[in-house]
Amino acid sequence: MTATVGHAPGLAIQPTEQAKYQEMWDRPEYRAVAPGEQTAHLFLSVACPEPEADLIDFGAGTGRGALWLSNYCQVTALDFADNCLDDRVREAVNGGKLKFVQHDLTREYEGRAKYGYCTDVMEHIPPEQVDEVLKNVLSAARHVFFQISCEDDQMGALIGHPLHLTVQPYGWWKERFEAHHCTIHWSIDAGSHCLFYVTAWAKGEDFFNISVINNDPGQIAENIKANLALGLQEVRPHDLQDTEMLILAGGPSLNDYVEDIREMRKRMPCVTVNGAYNWALERGIEPGAQIVLDSREFNKRFCEPVRPNCRYLVASQCHPSLVSSLPPEQVWLWHSGNHALLEGRECFPVYGGMTVMLRALPLLRMLGFAKFHIFGFDSCLLGDHHAYEQKENDMKTVVNVTVGGRTFACHPWMLSQAHEFMQLIKHLIGDHCEMAVYGPGLIAHILETGAKLSEIEHGG
Repeated sequence: MTATVGHAPGLAIQPTEQAKYQEMWDRPEYRAVAPGEQTAHLFLSVACPEPEADLIDFGAGTGRGALWLSNYCQVTALDFADNCLDDRVREAVNGGKLKFVQHDLTREYEGRAKYGYCTDVMEHIPPEQVDEVLKNVLSAARHVFFQISCEDDQMGALIGHPLHLTVQPYGWWKERFEAHHCTIHWSIDAGSHCLFYVTAWAKGEDFFNISVINNDPGQIAENIKANLALGLQEVRPHDLQDTEMLILAGGPSLNDYVEDIREMRKRMPCVTVNGAYNWALERGIEPGAQIVLDSREFNKRFCEPVRPNCRYLVASQCHPSLVSSLPPEQVWLWHSGNHALLEGRECFPVYGGMTVMLRALPLLRMLGFAKFHIFGFDSCLLGDHHAYEQKENDMKTVVNVTVGGRTFACHPWMLSQAHEFMQLIKHLIGDHCEMAVYGPGLIAHILETGAKLSEIEHGG
Protein backbone atom coordinates (compact mmCIF):
# COMPACT_ATOMS: atom_id res chain seq x y z
CA MET A 1 0.00 0.00 0.00
CA THR A 2 1.24 3.56 0.46
CA ALA A 3 3.83 5.19 2.70
CA THR A 4 4.07 8.78 3.90
CA VAL A 5 7.42 10.17 2.82
CA GLY A 6 9.24 13.03 4.52
CA HIS A 7 8.42 14.43 7.97
CA ALA A 8 8.43 17.66 9.89
CA PRO A 9 10.62 18.10 12.97
CA GLY A 10 9.05 16.45 15.99
CA LEU A 11 6.68 14.23 13.94
CA ALA A 12 7.18 10.49 13.65
CA ILE A 13 7.45 8.99 10.18
CA GLN A 14 4.30 7.01 9.37
CA PRO A 15 5.05 3.34 8.71
CA THR A 16 4.01 1.81 5.44
CA GLU A 17 0.81 -0.22 5.59
CA GLN A 18 2.84 -3.38 5.08
CA ALA A 19 5.26 -2.53 7.91
CA LYS A 20 2.29 -1.75 10.17
CA TYR A 21 0.89 -5.23 9.75
CA GLN A 22 4.27 -6.93 9.91
CA GLU A 23 4.46 -5.45 13.41
CA MET A 24 0.87 -6.38 14.28
CA TRP A 25 1.32 -10.03 13.34
CA ASP A 26 4.20 -10.28 15.80
CA ARG A 27 1.69 -9.64 18.60
CA PRO A 28 -0.15 -12.79 19.79
CA GLU A 29 -3.24 -10.82 20.86
CA TYR A 30 -3.83 -9.73 17.25
CA ARG A 31 -4.12 -13.39 16.26
CA ALA A 32 -6.73 -14.23 18.87
CA VAL A 33 -9.69 -13.63 16.56
CA ALA A 34 -9.75 -14.60 12.88
CA PRO A 35 -12.90 -13.25 11.16
CA GLY A 36 -12.18 -15.39 8.13
CA GLU A 37 -12.41 -18.51 10.27
CA GLN A 38 -15.63 -17.39 11.96
CA THR A 39 -17.42 -16.55 8.70
CA ALA A 40 -16.27 -19.43 6.49
CA HIS A 41 -19.37 -21.53 7.15
CA LEU A 42 -21.59 -18.60 6.09
CA PHE A 43 -19.67 -18.27 2.83
CA LEU A 44 -20.26 -21.95 2.07
CA SER A 45 -23.99 -21.67 2.76
CA VAL A 46 -24.37 -18.53 0.60
CA ALA A 47 -22.03 -19.34 -2.32
CA CYS A 48 -22.46 -23.15 -2.38
CA PRO A 49 -19.18 -23.68 -4.24
CA GLU A 50 -18.84 -26.99 -6.01
CA PRO A 51 -16.30 -29.42 -4.47
CA GLU A 52 -12.67 -28.59 -5.27
CA ALA A 53 -13.61 -25.23 -6.86
CA ASP A 54 -10.83 -22.64 -7.10
CA LEU A 55 -11.02 -19.98 -4.38
CA ILE A 56 -8.82 -16.96 -3.57
CA ASP A 57 -8.73 -15.67 0.02
CA PHE A 58 -7.93 -11.97 -0.38
CA GLY A 59 -6.10 -10.72 2.73
CA ALA A 60 -5.93 -14.07 4.48
CA GLY A 61 -4.32 -12.87 7.73
CA THR A 62 -3.75 -15.82 10.07
CA GLY A 63 -4.89 -18.12 7.27
CA ARG A 64 -7.22 -20.06 9.57
CA GLY A 65 -10.20 -19.23 7.37
CA ALA A 66 -8.29 -20.32 4.26
CA LEU A 67 -7.26 -23.54 5.98
CA TRP A 68 -10.84 -24.32 6.99
CA LEU A 69 -12.07 -23.65 3.43
CA SER A 70 -9.32 -25.84 1.97
CA ASN A 71 -11.36 -28.83 3.13
CA TYR A 72 -13.90 -27.87 0.47
CA CYS A 73 -12.06 -25.81 -2.17
CA GLN A 74 -8.70 -25.40 -3.86
CA VAL A 75 -7.54 -22.33 -1.91
CA THR A 76 -4.92 -19.70 -2.68
CA ALA A 77 -4.36 -17.34 0.25
CA LEU A 78 -3.04 -13.82 -0.44
CA ASP A 79 -1.58 -11.36 2.04
CA PHE A 80 1.11 -8.69 1.83
CA ALA A 81 2.62 -9.54 5.23
CA ASP A 82 4.94 -12.53 5.06
CA ASN A 83 4.59 -13.28 8.79
CA CYS A 84 0.79 -13.34 8.97
CA LEU A 85 0.12 -17.07 8.87
CA ASP A 86 -0.32 -19.15 12.00
CA ASP A 87 2.25 -21.90 12.40
CA ARG A 88 -0.21 -24.69 11.66
CA VAL A 89 -1.41 -22.89 8.56
CA ARG A 90 2.15 -22.48 7.32
CA GLU A 91 2.68 -26.19 7.90
CA ALA A 92 -0.41 -26.89 5.77
CA VAL A 93 0.99 -24.64 3.04
CA ASN A 94 4.31 -26.47 3.14
CA GLY A 95 2.41 -29.76 2.96
CA GLY A 96 0.53 -28.67 -0.15
CA LYS A 97 -2.95 -28.45 1.40
CA LEU A 98 -3.31 -24.84 0.26
CA LYS A 99 -1.21 -22.19 -1.47
CA PHE A 100 0.08 -18.90 -0.06
CA VAL A 101 1.19 -15.94 -2.18
CA GLN A 102 2.59 -12.74 -0.70
CA HIS A 103 0.71 -10.09 -2.63
CA ASP A 104 -0.36 -6.46 -2.20
CA LEU A 105 -4.04 -6.07 -3.12
CA THR A 106 -3.43 -2.57 -4.48
CA ARG A 107 -1.70 -4.35 -7.36
CA GLU A 108 -3.37 -6.55 -9.94
CA TYR A 109 -3.24 -10.26 -9.22
CA GLU A 110 -2.70 -12.41 -12.30
CA GLY A 111 -4.38 -15.52 -10.88
CA ARG A 112 -8.07 -16.21 -11.49
CA ALA A 113 -10.67 -18.19 -9.57
CA LYS A 114 -14.39 -18.74 -9.69
CA TYR A 115 -14.79 -17.75 -6.02
CA GLY A 116 -13.27 -15.09 -3.81
CA TYR A 117 -13.31 -14.64 -0.04
CA CYS A 118 -12.45 -11.26 1.49
CA THR A 119 -13.13 -10.82 5.22
CA ASP A 120 -11.93 -8.06 7.54
CA VAL A 121 -9.91 -6.47 4.74
CA MET A 122 -11.70 -3.59 3.01
CA GLU A 123 -12.01 -1.44 6.16
CA HIS A 124 -8.19 -1.59 6.44
CA ILE A 125 -7.68 -0.03 3.00
CA PRO A 126 -6.90 3.71 2.80
CA PRO A 127 -9.93 5.51 1.28
CA GLU A 128 -8.04 6.63 -1.82
CA GLN A 129 -7.17 3.01 -2.62
CA VAL A 130 -10.54 1.36 -2.00
CA ASP A 131 -11.61 1.44 -5.65
CA GLU A 132 -8.28 0.11 -6.88
CA VAL A 133 -8.43 -2.82 -4.45
CA LEU A 134 -12.06 -3.55 -5.32
CA LYS A 135 -11.18 -3.57 -9.00
CA ASN A 136 -8.32 -6.01 -8.45
CA VAL A 137 -10.35 -8.33 -6.24
CA LEU A 138 -13.42 -8.32 -8.49
CA SER A 139 -11.26 -8.95 -11.57
CA ALA A 140 -9.48 -11.92 -10.05
CA ALA A 141 -12.57 -13.83 -8.86
CA ARG A 142 -15.95 -14.14 -10.49
CA HIS A 143 -18.03 -14.32 -7.31
CA VAL A 144 -16.68 -12.70 -4.14
CA PHE A 145 -17.89 -12.87 -0.54
CA PHE A 146 -17.07 -9.77 1.53
CA GLN A 147 -17.33 -9.16 5.26
CA ILE A 148 -16.53 -5.53 6.12
CA SER A 149 -16.38 -3.90 9.55
CA CYS A 150 -18.30 -0.63 9.89
CA GLU A 151 -16.65 0.38 13.20
CA ASP A 152 -13.31 1.76 14.35
CA ASP A 153 -10.72 -0.79 15.41
CA GLN A 154 -9.33 -1.38 18.89
CA MET A 155 -6.07 -3.15 18.10
CA GLY A 156 -4.28 -0.23 16.43
CA ALA A 157 -3.60 1.24 19.86
CA LEU A 158 -1.01 -1.50 20.34
CA ILE A 159 1.29 0.22 17.85
CA GLY A 160 -0.09 3.75 18.04
CA HIS A 161 -1.64 3.75 14.55
CA PRO A 162 -5.25 3.09 13.47
CA LEU A 163 -5.97 -0.04 11.46
CA HIS A 164 -9.46 0.68 10.17
CA LEU A 165 -8.89 3.50 7.68
CA THR A 166 -12.18 3.34 5.77
CA VAL A 167 -15.02 3.14 8.28
CA GLN A 168 -18.30 3.44 6.40
CA PRO A 169 -21.84 2.06 6.73
CA TYR A 170 -23.56 -0.60 4.60
CA GLY A 171 -25.06 1.95 2.18
CA TRP A 172 -21.68 3.45 1.35
CA TRP A 173 -20.19 0.06 0.51
CA LYS A 174 -23.25 -0.85 -1.53
CA GLU A 175 -22.70 2.27 -3.64
CA ARG A 176 -19.05 1.30 -4.18
CA PHE A 177 -20.05 -2.15 -5.46
CA GLU A 178 -22.66 -0.61 -7.73
CA ALA A 179 -20.06 1.85 -9.05
CA HIS A 180 -18.03 -1.19 -10.12
CA HIS A 181 -21.09 -2.53 -12.00
CA CYS A 182 -21.51 -5.42 -9.58
CA THR A 183 -24.51 -7.69 -9.41
CA ILE A 184 -25.21 -8.09 -5.69
CA HIS A 185 -26.33 -11.68 -5.21
CA TRP A 186 -26.91 -11.31 -1.47
CA SER A 187 -26.14 -8.80 1.30
CA ILE A 188 -26.76 -8.11 5.00
CA ASP A 189 -26.57 -4.85 6.95
CA ALA A 190 -25.62 -5.97 10.46
CA GLY A 191 -24.85 -2.49 11.75
CA SER A 192 -21.40 -3.13 13.17
CA HIS A 193 -20.45 -4.92 9.96
CA CYS A 194 -21.90 -5.68 6.55
CA LEU A 195 -21.73 -8.67 4.24
CA PHE A 196 -21.95 -8.87 0.46
CA TYR A 197 -21.78 -11.64 -2.10
CA VAL A 198 -21.25 -10.04 -5.51
CA THR A 199 -19.95 -10.43 -9.03
CA ALA A 200 -18.62 -7.85 -11.44
CA TRP A 201 -18.51 -10.44 -14.21
CA ALA A 202 -21.27 -10.95 -16.74
CA LYS A 203 -22.37 -13.53 -19.29
CA GLY A 204 -22.30 -12.72 -22.98
CA GLU A 205 -26.11 -12.62 -23.14
CA ASP A 206 -26.13 -9.87 -20.51
CA PHE A 207 -24.38 -7.58 -22.97
CA PHE A 208 -26.47 -8.87 -25.86
CA ASN A 209 -29.63 -7.92 -23.97
CA ILE A 210 -28.51 -4.32 -23.41
CA SER A 211 -27.18 -3.73 -26.92
CA VAL A 212 -29.02 -1.07 -28.89
CA ILE A 213 -29.26 0.05 -32.49
CA ASN A 214 -26.80 2.90 -33.07
CA ASN A 215 -29.27 5.06 -34.98
CA ASP A 216 -32.86 6.18 -34.64
CA PRO A 217 -35.40 3.71 -36.14
CA GLY A 218 -37.13 6.61 -37.87
CA GLN A 219 -33.88 7.63 -39.56
CA ILE A 220 -33.28 4.04 -40.63
CA ALA A 221 -36.74 3.94 -42.24
CA GLU A 222 -35.96 7.15 -44.15
CA ASN A 223 -32.66 5.68 -45.33
CA ILE A 224 -34.35 2.51 -46.60
CA LYS A 225 -37.03 4.47 -48.40
CA ALA A 226 -34.48 6.72 -50.14
CA ASN A 227 -32.25 3.81 -51.17
CA LEU A 228 -35.11 1.72 -52.56
CA ALA A 229 -36.05 4.67 -54.77
CA LEU A 230 -32.65 4.43 -56.51
CA GLY A 231 -33.69 1.22 -58.28
CA LEU A 232 -30.43 -0.57 -57.52
CA GLN A 233 -29.86 -4.31 -57.97
CA GLU A 234 -30.44 -6.32 -54.82
CA VAL A 235 -28.78 -9.38 -53.36
CA ARG A 236 -30.53 -12.70 -53.91
CA PRO A 237 -29.54 -16.31 -53.11
CA HIS A 238 -26.97 -18.06 -55.31
CA ASP A 239 -26.02 -21.69 -55.71
CA LEU A 240 -23.24 -23.05 -53.55
CA GLN A 241 -19.78 -22.67 -55.03
CA ASP A 242 -16.36 -23.98 -54.05
CA THR A 243 -14.51 -20.64 -54.12
CA GLU A 244 -12.49 -19.81 -51.02
CA MET A 245 -12.98 -16.28 -49.72
CA LEU A 246 -10.59 -13.97 -47.87
CA ILE A 247 -12.43 -11.73 -45.38
CA LEU A 248 -10.83 -8.77 -43.61
CA ALA A 249 -12.43 -7.40 -40.45
CA GLY A 250 -10.94 -4.47 -38.55
CA GLY A 251 -9.54 -6.07 -35.38
CA PRO A 252 -6.02 -5.18 -34.19
CA SER A 253 -4.48 -8.54 -35.18
CA LEU A 254 -5.00 -7.55 -38.82
CA ASN A 255 -1.66 -5.71 -38.64
CA ASP A 256 0.14 -8.95 -37.80
CA TYR A 257 -0.80 -10.70 -41.05
CA VAL A 258 -0.12 -8.22 -43.86
CA GLU A 259 2.15 -10.53 -45.85
CA ASP A 260 -0.09 -13.56 -45.33
CA ILE A 261 -3.06 -11.57 -46.60
CA ARG A 262 -1.14 -10.35 -49.65
CA GLU A 263 -0.19 -13.91 -50.56
CA MET A 264 -3.71 -15.26 -50.07
CA ARG A 265 -5.15 -12.39 -52.12
CA LYS A 266 -3.23 -13.69 -55.12
CA ARG A 267 -5.36 -16.83 -55.20
CA MET A 268 -8.76 -15.85 -53.81
CA PRO A 269 -11.20 -12.92 -53.77
CA CYS A 270 -10.96 -10.46 -50.88
CA VAL A 271 -13.95 -9.01 -49.02
CA THR A 272 -13.52 -6.15 -46.54
CA VAL A 273 -15.88 -4.63 -44.01
CA ASN A 274 -16.00 -1.02 -42.81
CA GLY A 275 -12.53 0.51 -42.21
CA ALA A 276 -10.70 -2.62 -43.34
CA TYR A 277 -11.40 -1.37 -46.89
CA ASN A 278 -9.03 1.60 -46.56
CA TRP A 279 -6.58 -0.45 -44.47
CA ALA A 280 -6.28 -2.88 -47.39
CA LEU A 281 -5.96 -0.18 -50.06
CA GLU A 282 -3.19 1.54 -48.11
CA ARG A 283 -1.23 -1.71 -48.27
CA GLY A 284 -1.80 -2.39 -51.94
CA ILE A 285 -4.45 -5.06 -51.33
CA GLU A 286 -7.43 -4.66 -53.66
CA PRO A 287 -10.83 -5.58 -52.20
CA GLY A 288 -13.14 -7.44 -54.54
CA ALA A 289 -16.11 -6.44 -52.40
CA GLN A 290 -16.82 -4.07 -49.52
CA ILE A 291 -19.65 -4.66 -47.03
CA VAL A 292 -21.24 -1.87 -44.99
CA LEU A 293 -24.12 -2.15 -42.50
CA ASP A 294 -24.11 0.98 -40.34
CA SER A 295 -26.79 3.60 -41.05
CA ARG A 296 -24.91 6.71 -39.88
CA GLU A 297 -23.83 9.35 -42.40
CA PHE A 298 -20.16 9.53 -41.39
CA ASN A 299 -19.65 5.95 -42.60
CA LYS A 300 -19.50 7.26 -46.15
CA ARG A 301 -15.73 7.24 -45.60
CA PHE A 302 -15.80 3.44 -45.61
CA CYS A 303 -16.30 3.45 -49.39
CA GLU A 304 -13.85 6.18 -50.35
CA PRO A 305 -12.07 6.12 -52.70
CA VAL A 306 -14.23 4.12 -55.10
CA ARG A 307 -12.34 1.35 -56.89
CA PRO A 308 -13.47 0.31 -60.41
CA ASN A 309 -13.30 -3.45 -59.81
CA CYS A 310 -14.92 -3.51 -56.39
CA ARG A 311 -18.51 -4.45 -55.63
CA TYR A 312 -20.18 -2.52 -52.84
CA LEU A 313 -22.57 -4.63 -50.82
CA VAL A 314 -24.37 -1.97 -48.79
CA ALA A 315 -27.32 -2.49 -46.48
CA SER A 316 -30.50 -0.72 -47.48
CA GLN A 317 -30.39 1.01 -44.09
CA CYS A 318 -27.09 2.76 -44.93
CA HIS A 319 -27.19 6.52 -45.28
CA PRO A 320 -28.29 7.65 -48.78
CA SER A 321 -25.26 9.93 -49.09
CA LEU A 322 -23.07 6.81 -49.04
CA VAL A 323 -25.23 4.75 -51.39
CA SER A 324 -25.79 7.50 -53.97
CA SER A 325 -22.06 8.32 -54.08
CA LEU A 326 -21.26 4.91 -55.57
CA PRO A 327 -21.51 3.88 -59.24
CA PRO A 328 -24.94 2.17 -59.50
CA GLU A 329 -23.55 -0.71 -61.53
CA GLN A 330 -21.16 -1.56 -58.68
CA VAL A 331 -23.76 -1.52 -55.90
CA TRP A 332 -25.82 -4.41 -54.55
CA LEU A 333 -28.35 -3.58 -51.87
CA TRP A 334 -29.11 -6.10 -49.15
CA HIS A 335 -31.66 -5.96 -46.35
CA SER A 336 -30.67 -6.51 -42.72
CA GLY A 337 -33.94 -8.18 -41.73
CA ASN A 338 -37.56 -7.55 -42.53
CA HIS A 339 -38.93 -4.01 -42.49
CA ALA A 340 -42.41 -2.67 -43.13
CA LEU A 341 -41.09 -0.83 -46.21
CA LEU A 342 -40.10 -4.19 -47.75
CA GLU A 343 -43.57 -5.71 -47.57
CA GLY A 344 -45.12 -6.60 -50.91
CA ARG A 345 -41.80 -6.79 -52.77
CA GLU A 346 -39.49 -9.69 -53.49
CA CYS A 347 -36.52 -9.52 -51.15
CA PHE A 348 -34.25 -11.85 -49.24
CA PRO A 349 -33.47 -10.52 -45.76
CA VAL A 350 -30.05 -11.24 -44.29
CA TYR A 351 -30.33 -12.20 -40.65
CA GLY A 352 -27.53 -12.33 -38.10
CA GLY A 353 -26.02 -10.24 -35.31
CA MET A 354 -25.72 -6.54 -34.64
CA THR A 355 -22.24 -5.99 -36.14
CA VAL A 356 -21.20 -5.90 -39.77
CA MET A 357 -19.15 -9.13 -39.49
CA LEU A 358 -22.14 -10.97 -38.05
CA ARG A 359 -24.15 -9.98 -41.15
CA ALA A 360 -21.27 -10.39 -43.60
CA LEU A 361 -21.01 -14.14 -42.96
CA PRO A 362 -24.68 -15.01 -43.68
CA LEU A 363 -24.69 -12.48 -46.54
CA LEU A 364 -21.75 -14.20 -48.23
CA ARG A 365 -23.34 -17.57 -47.53
CA MET A 366 -26.48 -16.36 -49.35
CA LEU A 367 -24.25 -15.45 -52.29
CA GLY A 368 -23.03 -19.04 -52.43
CA PHE A 369 -19.73 -18.79 -50.56
CA ALA A 370 -19.01 -21.22 -47.74
CA LYS A 371 -15.21 -21.36 -47.31
CA PHE A 372 -13.77 -18.40 -45.40
CA HIS A 373 -10.31 -17.30 -44.30
CA ILE A 374 -10.93 -14.49 -41.81
CA PHE A 375 -8.42 -11.97 -40.48
CA GLY A 376 -8.96 -9.21 -37.93
CA PHE A 377 -12.05 -10.82 -36.37
CA ASP A 378 -10.78 -10.53 -32.79
CA SER A 379 -13.69 -9.20 -30.70
CA CYS A 380 -11.27 -8.25 -27.92
CA LEU A 381 -8.64 -5.67 -27.07
CA LEU A 382 -5.17 -6.53 -28.30
CA GLY A 383 -3.49 -3.27 -27.41
CA ASP A 384 -6.31 -1.40 -29.16
CA HIS A 385 -9.83 -2.01 -30.46
CA HIS A 386 -9.04 -1.77 -34.20
CA ALA A 387 -6.08 -2.12 -36.52
CA TYR A 388 -6.54 1.54 -37.43
CA GLU A 389 -7.95 4.66 -35.81
CA GLN A 390 -11.72 4.55 -35.38
CA LYS A 391 -12.67 7.16 -32.82
CA GLU A 392 -16.34 6.19 -32.56
CA ASN A 393 -15.19 2.98 -30.86
CA ASP A 394 -13.00 4.72 -28.30
CA MET A 395 -14.40 3.93 -24.85
CA LYS A 396 -13.12 3.41 -21.33
CA THR A 397 -15.36 0.56 -20.20
CA VAL A 398 -13.45 -2.72 -20.25
CA VAL A 399 -14.81 -6.07 -19.09
CA ASN A 400 -13.07 -9.43 -18.79
CA VAL A 401 -14.37 -12.62 -20.34
CA THR A 402 -12.91 -16.06 -19.65
CA VAL A 403 -13.17 -18.81 -22.25
CA GLY A 404 -11.38 -22.13 -22.06
CA GLY A 405 -8.97 -20.95 -19.38
CA ARG A 406 -7.98 -17.70 -21.11
CA THR A 407 -9.17 -14.24 -20.09
CA PHE A 408 -9.73 -11.52 -22.67
CA ALA A 409 -10.24 -7.78 -22.14
CA CYS A 410 -13.21 -6.52 -24.14
CA HIS A 411 -15.34 -3.47 -24.67
CA PRO A 412 -19.00 -4.40 -24.04
CA TRP A 413 -19.87 -4.47 -27.77
CA MET A 414 -17.07 -6.99 -28.34
CA LEU A 415 -18.46 -9.34 -25.73
CA SER A 416 -21.93 -8.99 -27.22
CA GLN A 417 -20.49 -9.76 -30.68
CA ALA A 418 -18.73 -12.88 -29.37
CA HIS A 419 -21.95 -14.12 -27.78
CA GLU A 420 -23.93 -13.46 -30.97
CA PHE A 421 -21.22 -15.17 -33.04
CA MET A 422 -21.71 -18.37 -31.02
CA GLN A 423 -25.46 -18.16 -31.62
CA LEU A 424 -24.85 -17.53 -35.33
CA ILE A 425 -22.63 -20.59 -35.64
CA LYS A 426 -25.07 -22.74 -33.70
CA HIS A 427 -28.31 -21.76 -35.39
CA LEU A 428 -27.62 -20.21 -38.80
CA ILE A 429 -24.42 -21.04 -40.63
CA GLY A 430 -22.45 -23.53 -38.54
CA ASP A 431 -23.25 -26.64 -40.59
CA HIS A 432 -22.99 -24.84 -43.91
CA CYS A 433 -19.58 -23.14 -43.73
CA GLU A 434 -15.92 -23.85 -43.27
CA MET A 435 -14.00 -21.04 -41.66
CA ALA A 436 -10.51 -20.36 -40.37
CA VAL A 437 -10.20 -17.35 -38.06
CA TYR A 438 -6.59 -16.22 -37.72
CA GLY A 439 -4.95 -14.50 -34.77
CA PRO A 440 -4.90 -14.63 -30.95
CA GLY A 441 -8.32 -13.04 -30.46
CA LEU A 442 -11.46 -14.14 -28.65
CA ILE A 443 -13.32 -15.42 -31.73
CA ALA A 444 -10.45 -17.67 -32.82
CA HIS A 445 -10.15 -18.99 -29.27
CA ILE A 446 -13.89 -19.72 -29.12
CA LEU A 447 -13.61 -21.83 -32.27
CA GLU A 448 -10.47 -23.59 -31.01
CA THR A 449 -12.06 -24.33 -27.62
CA GLY A 450 -15.24 -25.59 -29.27
CA ALA A 451 -13.25 -27.92 -31.50
CA LYS A 452 -11.35 -29.36 -28.51
CA LEU A 453 -14.57 -29.91 -26.56
CA SER A 454 -16.09 -31.64 -29.57
CA GLU A 455 -13.09 -33.98 -29.82
CA ILE A 456 -13.40 -34.85 -26.14
CA GLU A 457 -17.16 -35.42 -26.45
CA HIS A 458 -16.73 -37.73 -29.41
CA GLY A 459 -13.67 -39.50 -28.03
CA GLY A 460 -11.23 -37.92 -30.46
